[in-house]
Amino acid sequence: MIHEIAQTIVGYIGDMGYWGIFLLMFLESTFFPFPSEIIMIPAGYLAYQGEMNVYAVVIVGIMGSLLGALFNYYLAFYFGRAFLLKYGKYVFIKEETLDKLEAFFSKHGELSTFNGRLIPGIRQLISLPAGLAKMNVLHFSVYSALGAGIWVIVLVALGYLLGSNQELISEYLHTATVIALISVALITLFYIVRNKRKKEILED
Repeated sequence: MIHEIAQTIVGYIGDMGYWGIFLLMFLESTFFPFPSEIIMIPAGYLAYQGEMNVYAVVIVGIMGSLLGALFNYYLAFYFGRAFLLKYGKYVFIKEETLDKLEAFFSKHGELSTFNGRLIPGIRQLISLPAGLAKMNVLHFSVYSALGAGIWVIVLVALGYLLGSNQELISEYLHTATVIALISVALITLFYIVRNKRKKEILED
């Protein structure tokens, strides 16, 4: 069953080409509960088969993800929290969810738009608190693109190196997720230590 679904998705992406990858990754980064794994892994497999260029797949995937994140960012930036709470219920965004996202953003600052892209469950919606806080859009774009880039490269690499072996992909995807989360923790720790030292230098 899983193999058949994967083959169907591979077929769809093959038919739609790079625009299909871009559109699906754009949707994945907005409100749609559409996992990036079922987009970028098959795209990596198609690159392995020679039907797509692996570098173009990565770039298009990152661009789609970034523009989807910017869509959420500007939605929150211009319409505000009340709008998100009023209409968010139609796309599975509850007040409790938004509260948790804002707390996460408040705790980690601008860096959350980077490491949030690597955390399941937060990845798609971390743009909302950034928009509500009116974070600098250039900083937001850079951090979001870097975070999305790491995840896209991981997924494409899995598809490229493991082909259509679903069991291996599932196994290594779990490992890749754990590694990504550890990387998030280390990068966040480095960021906190660096900022603390800067404050100490300024105070001295």
